[in-house]
Amino acid sequence: MNDSPRAMIYGANGYTGQLIARLAVERGMRPTLAGRNHEAIAALAGELDCPFLSFSLENAAQIAPHLKDVAAVMHCAGPFSQTARQMMDACITTGTDYLDITGEIDVILAGVARSERAIGAEVALLPAVGFDVVPSDCLAAMLADRLPGASVLQLAFVGGGGLSAGTAKTMFESLPHGGRVRIDGEIRDVPNAWKTMEVPFRSGKVHCMTIPWGDVASAYYSTGIPNIEVYTAASRKQVARVRRFGFLLPLLGFKPIQKLGQSRIGKKVKGPSDDVRLKARSSLWGRVSDDQGKSIAATLETLSGYELTAQTSVAALERTLAREVPRGFSTASQAFGKEFILSFPDTDIVWAEPVAV
Repeated sequence: MNDSPRAMIYGANGYTGQLIARLAVERGMRPTLAGRNHEAIAALAGELDCPFLSFSLENAAQIAPHLKDVAAVMHCAGPFSQTARQMMDACITTGTDYLDITGEIDVILAGVARSERAIGAEVALLPAVGFDVVPSDCLAAMLADRLPGASVLQLAFVGGGGLSAGTAKTMFESLPHGGRVRIDGEIRDVPNAWKTMEVPFRSGKVHCMTIPWGDVASAYYSTGIPNIEVYTAASRKQVARVRRFGFLLPLLGFKPIQKLGQSRIGKKVKGPSDDVRLKARSSLWGRVSDDQGKSIAATLETLSGYELTAQTSVAALERTLAREVPRGFSTASQAFGKEFILSFPDTDIVWAEPVAV
C-alpha cells in the first residue's frame, strides 16, 4: 500500500483533513490528496510526498473518473450536507469504499438509504468515523450490550479545544433547522434546547441541553434502541437565550445570510493550535434504561475532538483498505466493534452501579 495510491483523502487541505493526511503518512500510507483548491492541495502533497488531484464535487458523474483506481475515499470536505451524497454515489459507481467524518444526521441517513446499492456494488459506506460519532457510538453499543431490551438511550458530551472552520460552517448551516431526537424509532423535529439535564460527567455535574447530533441517526442502527437523545454542555443562561430567540433562527436559513455567514467563518475560524488540540480532553456520558425501571450508565474519557478524529479516521481507513469491514452501510461500532474506541491512547470507560430509574 505504501507505493500505491489506493486511498484518497478528499478535503485534505482543510484543518481536519490535514491532520488525517499527516497521520496517514506517518503510519506509512501514501494516499492521494484531493480537494477543490488546487494550490493548497499541491502544496500539501509536495510537503508530504503524496500524489494529488484537484476536482470539484458538482455531481457523481463528474467525480467518478477520479476514483477509478481508488480503493477507499476518506471524505473530509464539509458541510457534508452539500458534498457527501454525490461522493457516496460516485463511490458506489466505481466500487470505492466510502468513509467520512460527518456528524450530520441526514448524511448518516443518506448512507443508510444507499446501503442496498452499496452491497450490490460490494462497497462499504462508513459515515461518521471521527469524533462524530465514534466515541459516543461505541459507548452506546457497550451500554446496550449490558442492558438488553433497553428502550431509552441518553448520550452527552463536553470537549475543549475550539472549532475548525468546517465544523463551524456545519453548525451555522444547521441552526435554522432546530433540534432532533428519536422517539419510538422515528426521528422527530423538536425545538432547540428541547430538554435539559444535569449530566454526571466524571469531573462533576454539567448543565446540558439536547442537540441534533449524529447519534440520533446512527445509534439506532448500532443498538436498536427506539428513543434517543443527545446532550451537550450549555449554561442555564445559554439555554434561556436559545429558547427565547429560537423563533428567529429560521431566518438564518435564507441563502444570502448563509452565504455571508459561511464566508465570514472561512476567513476568521482557523481551528485550535497544535498545543491546544493535544492538551484538550473530551468527556462523554451515556445511560440506557428499560421499561422495567432498570438503567445502566457509564462515562468515557478520551482525546480532544480533532485529535481523536485523526486517530479514528486513519484506523478506520486502514481496516477498510484491509477489507475488514462489511459491505453496505455500517456504523463505527458495527464495522469495528463496540470496543473500538478503547484502542486509542488515553481513553477509558468507567461504569456506574446499575440503579432503578
